[in-house]
Amino acid sequence: MTNRSKPYWGQPPWKIDFHPSAIAMPGSVDFAVVGAGFTGLSAAAELRRLDPSKTVAVFEAESVGARSSGLTGGLVLAETAVGDLPGLGDVLAGYAHVLSNLEVNGEVSSQGAWELDRTSRNVDSTILWSDSGQLRVAREVPGGTADPGKLVSGLARAAERHGALLFEHASVDRIDFGELLTLHVRGRQIQASRALISTNSESLDLSGLARRAESKFTLALATEPIPIPKLEALGLASGKPFYTVDLPYLWGRLLHGNQVIFGSGLVHLKDWRDLMDIDIREGEAFDLLTRLKKRVNELHPVLAEIRFSHEWGGPILIAEHWQPVFTRHPRSEQAIVLGGYSGHGVALSVYLGAWAAEVLLGRRNLPVWNSS
Repeated sequence: MTNRSKPYWGQPPWKIDFHPSAIAMPGSVDFAVVGAGFTGLSAAAELRRLDPSKTVAVFEAESVGARSSGLTGGLVLAETAVGDLPGLGDVLAGYAHVLSNLEVNGEVSSQGAWELDRTSRNVDSTILWSDSGQLRVAREVPGGTADPGKLVSGLARAAERHGALLFEHASVDRIDFGELLTLHVRGRQIQASRALISTNSESLDLSGLARRAESKFTLALATEPIPIPKLEALGLASGKPFYTVDLPYLWGRLLHGNQVIFGSGLVHLKDWRDLMDIDIREGEAFDLLTRLKKRVNELHPVLAEIRFSHEWGGPILIAEHWQPVFTRHPRSEQAIVLGGYSGHGVALSVYLGAWAAEVLLGRRNLPVWNSS
């Protein structure tokens, strides 16, 4: 993992208010978790909940939730980016079950989500926006929203409460794969019987995904508060999040305080390390944000003069066939790699993180879609 810091990725309209207690780093653990986002925190908390006799340590290169999880838009979706997969199960029910077991309140709602397109002729569509054609509601699907800051913080507190050891600013520089795994962390060597690598976009060499996944950078912004009559005119007063199923892509959701998030755009990278050079105040990321603001202003007369309170970006990992990666590490049967949610990771990452805990404990098999 790299030790370089991001120049500037902006600030989303929520906060992560958890930092772990300062504790000594162990020399060995039963389970090591690399990455303290939704996946890693869910897995760590579940490992300890299911088997308190096992030692679990989470190593995070920056602060808890500092990357993809804390910078997501908070849309809760029912399936993967390519829909259902063999053996996936009910993601939303599983997600809710994990949060209930761990007593996590992430301000999760499940009011449904709207799929928008430019070809439907839905005369009853609540949304009628101008965006390379007329955007309308094509259909309603299962889904909802969550507060990413509260969700990350809640999962981290649950992991710590159940006895997992959490370490921030603890970059895993490399792993030696042998009968035992040796993690090199802050100049120390820590042995683990098994490991979960859940670092998503920024450690593709460590996870062994450099040839089967691509890191991207996506953008979002939040409006100033919008009066309820204007939200009603926009069609967003119900609070249902939305995303387009045709191009150009656009997604968004209502926030507490009647702000609205809109997101779109991808910065394409030659190498995942180029994420460290992105600054949303300049270059391609700045240009994409500028275009997104113009699009939002032109969606509807209500938004013509709207101002924006927050703008930010974050990394996403797109793997082969847009399927999440949930498999053994190519260099060790003792290490599992989980990530590559392609922007559909809020519910999915929590759900699969808990599944990974069961795999590490030998209580469940890996999924069939890419377990080779």
